[in-house]
Amino acid sequence: MKSIKFGKTPKNLRELKPFIKIAEKVNEIEPQFMSLSDEELRAKTDEFKERLKNGETIHDLAPEAFATVREASRRVLGLRHFDVQIIGGLVLLKGNIAEMRTGEGKTLVATLPAYLVALEGKGCHVITVNDYLATRDRELMAPVHEFLGLTVGLNVPEMDTAAKKAAYNCDITYGVGTEFGFDLLRDNMVNSFEEKVQRPFHFAMLDEADSVLIDEAKTPLIIASKDVGSNRLYKVASMVVKNLKNEVDYTFDREMKVVHFNDSGIDKCEKTFGVDNLFDLEHSQLLHCLLQALRAKVLFQRDIDYIVDEGEIKLVDINTGRVMEGRSLSDGLHQAIESKEGLKNTDENKTHASITIQNYYRLYPHLSGMTGTAKTDEEEIRKVYGMDVINIPTNKTNLRIDHPDKVYMTKEEKYAAITKEAQARREKGQPVLIGTSSIIESEEIAKRMENQGIQFQLLNAKNTELEARLISVAGQHGMITIATNMAGRGTDIILGEGVAELGGLHVIGTERNESKRIDDQLKGRSARQGDPGSTQFIISLEDYLFERFATEELERLLPKLKPDADGLVRSKAVYKLVDSAQTICEGVNYQMREYNLKLEDVLNNQRDVMYKLRDKILLEEDVIGFIGKQTEKLPEEIIEAFCPDEADPLDWDIEQLEVELNSVLLPDVELEKAVGEIPDRDLILQYVEPIAEKHREELAGFAENEDYQHTARGISLFVIDSFWQDHLDTMQQLKEGMGLRQYQQEDPVTLFSKEGYELFQQLFQDIQYEMAIRVNSYMIRTTNDYNEMNDEGAEE
Repeated sequence: MKSIKFGKTPKNLRELKPFIKIAEKVNEIEPQFMSLSDEELRAKTDEFKERLKNGETIHDLAPEAFATVREASRRVLGLRHFDVQIIGGLVLLKGNIAEMRTGEGKTLVATLPAYLVALEGKGCHVITVNDYLATRDRELMAPVHEFLGLTVGLNVPEMDTAAKKAAYNCDITYGVGTEFGFDLLRDNMVNSFEEKVQRPFHFAMLDEADSVLIDEAKTPLIIASKDVGSNRLYKVASMVVKNLKNEVDYTFDREMKVVHFNDSGIDKCEKTFGVDNLFDLEHSQLLHCLLQALRAKVLFQRDIDYIVDEGEIKLVDINTGRVMEGRSLSDGLHQAIESKEGLKNTDENKTHASITIQNYYRLYPHLSGMTGTAKTDEEEIRKVYGMDVINIPTNKTNLRIDHPDKVYMTKEEKYAAITKEAQARREKGQPVLIGTSSIIESEEIAKRMENQGIQFQLLNAKNTELEARLISVAGQHGMITIATNMAGRGTDIILGEGVAELGGLHVIGTERNESKRIDDQLKGRSARQGDPGSTQFIISLEDYLFERFATEELERLLPKLKPDADGLVRSKAVYKLVDSAQTICEGVNYQMREYNLKLEDVLNNQRDVMYKLRDKILLEEDVIGFIGKQTEKLPEEIIEAFCPDEADPLDWDIEQLEVELNSVLLPDVELEKAVGEIPDRDLILQYVEPIAEKHREELAGFAENEDYQHTARGISLFVIDSFWQDHLDTMQQLKEGMGLRQYQQEDPVTLFSKEGYELFQQLFQDIQYEMAIRVNSYMIRTTNDYNEMNDEGAEE
């Protein structure tokens, strides 16, 4: 067998051995595939499909299929997969995350497992973080798959239903992760099964998997409509919380990033609004508005979490620093921020459907991913998604030099050092990429560069295509690029002529990020594919990480620090502080994701039940009969509700009971025939039972009427959707209340699960009851109309 080529012998050789063995087999049979004609190479696709039908698995076919794709790529693109790319593809095929450094050709790696999985005929999704990358990757790699006879689709925003359905029905579908999630939600809002665009989930490969599965894990995908809501109430709530003080009127947990009113704050709010108990059910809307106003005040900072642009609040992605055009916060939080900034309130978003990114990807039976950095979060990835992270060695030896951090006392001293360092390297022609954690910091550094007459390009990208184009030239001679950490991720920075001899691209990080993995992502922008390069973090003790996670430790350490004239701290203790703060932050963020996942799992199970019920209605031929079966016990339940054992029978509301029974049963109910001087529940049940039986018989008579069935389906879907939307609001308010109860030493997850289950049981009963009432009402009305028409016809 042909030995595998590595840039450097990998440390995890034992872990890689099973994949190396298969890769060697690919190398061994490569000459056979090179000798095939184009037609013979294409014929392999049909051969593999036939072999899969006859019982072989994709893993049995892996060596030959990978050799086929490698040869097709060589002929079509002029690119032959490196040995390490073959190994990366095998890791993906096994449903793991392939950790591959920047510049190692992850886009090409994906063609290998995508082709093989697509042969099963169930679809393969190749998912990227934005529509520019999805479009680019599809355009680059589709020719390989199409050469081999497969179809390749693209799923991006603003496509019509027919185009989306066609994209999903392709063998391989490239697309944007959030769009796949929104399609799931939209598919569960349609009025006919034919309107659905997605096929059953099968296999997905995620590019930048760590960013998607960890950094964006708890981000909810929400489909909402505008609701006028309580705009004036948000204005007033904002004015009230504006004067409240931390530790006096509210508690701000800086580590967990949560904020709650304390007794003093609650008292002030109650006095302002003239209410006795803010937590009474009748004041739930007021409490919600006040909580959102408090969150807007404390948790959301201008030019970090959002910007104000021409009178609009525009959100900033905290992971990428990008402005998220067209996105808004739900549950009134957006209106609370508008009120805080003194802007005109837009209409509130009312949630119709939602799912977190975390739970969307867990719907795939087979999931895999690629990234440059994931090993540090392997435990979480394995626990939540069941995937291992396997480090793939580089094709060429990595030449990057990572210099130790420089830690300054103040932000001003840090900015001065960054400016000085960037200018020094620029003067010798070496390109510099300055990675910032926020838009506001990138602008602070740009301002100082401008004041000193230093040329630079600033990347506050609002357009991902422009961003990719600008970041791609960051490696040119003497270029200084200031950008948010994730700018242009997925785009290679290619060195200009003569830059390698000057040391390659130098990356400066301006803050340690909330995870070492994100620091590593920034470092990974330098030294691609055997290029030289260097990195260094230039940070300050006033940075957000220390302010949030190391306040007390920093106070104890400050007297021992002896900075030089420029404010540079040389004490070794400061490096321990940096690592400690970052470790604490990683732990806190993990706890928050774990906590949110447990809460979301409760809603996820409910969503699954509701979507199955909805599909049942869509696919059921006899919807009227289905509703009849669902509501068989409804009359009995109504009687039990109106005739409780603990109440005096003389106090039972028999008149209202008759009204309720007539609303869910087609034949007339006349309870006076069953009720004597003292009402008896058993007699009422005996009287109603044959009427309920007749009701079911009459419903069965409508089974063949297509118009009635169509209307019953529409009514049922309307009821399910309306009640589900209200339930989502109720569950969100319940979740908000969990935070307060957490401080009362109650387990919020157990409480949320228990109370959420009770609410869901009630929801199901309400849906059944409402469907029965509405369908009955329709049946009674149309039957009466039909009878009246017949009577009129007889008279004539």
